[in-house]
Amino acid sequence: MNYAIILASGSGSRAETSIPKQFVKINGKTILEYTLDLFEKNGLTNRIILVTNKEYIDFCMQFKYKKLYKIIEGGILRQDSSYKGVFEIKEDDAKVLIHDGARPFATDELINNCYNALDKYDAVNTGIETGDTIIEINDKNIITKIPNRNNLLRCQTPQGFRAFLIKKAHKIAKEKNLKVTDDTGLIVNLGLSDVFVIKGETGNIKITYKNDIEYAKKYLPSG
Repeated sequence: MNYAIILASGSGSRAETSIPKQFVKINGKTILEYTLDLFEKNGLTNRIILVTNKEYIDFCMQFKYKKLYKIIEGGILRQDSSYKGVFEIKEDDAKVLIHDGARPFATDELINNCYNALDKYDAVNTGIETGDTIIEINDKNIITKIPNRNNLLRCQTPQGFRAFLIKKAHKIAKEKNLKVTDDTGLIVNLGLSDVFVIKGETGNIKITYKNDIEYAKKYLPSG
């Protein structure tokens, strides 16, 4: 069984919108619906678990997606929401993709590549090269390190896992009070498995800022 967990419980404050950015309507549909469309149409996805804000659960209940298996309330942090979604899956051998609700541009090919990579690996991430030099600074805004950008990638989602592994990672992280910014960070920090990296897509942006919404207005199809 192949699951897609869509994380859509953030506040989206950086987008400067009056409502969470994933519920902003563009060309007749919410950003979240465009993201859900990706997995509803994907041939390898069997079930979708949507993790969202408590006050928007009733709104999401109106969605007419055949693969939408569960809609559940998210947590305070992204990690909390991911934890809740992961433990809605009963099958330990299931393939699980975790994707940002405000990332509506992923292609069918990328989603398929993530599922297929889980035939060989227990954890996969998507990443793209950075064209800019990355600098590390201290609390006084002084550069402390300039890593070789040839060894750096910018992470995206989907990120994929075998269910038994990501459940184990979340369980241990909760016991240790480990906080990370994404799910592969759990695997890496806990040393539970290698994480294979799939080539991401430059167009697979996460809508984060006001300018990203303007970009989406130009490139998302009419609902």
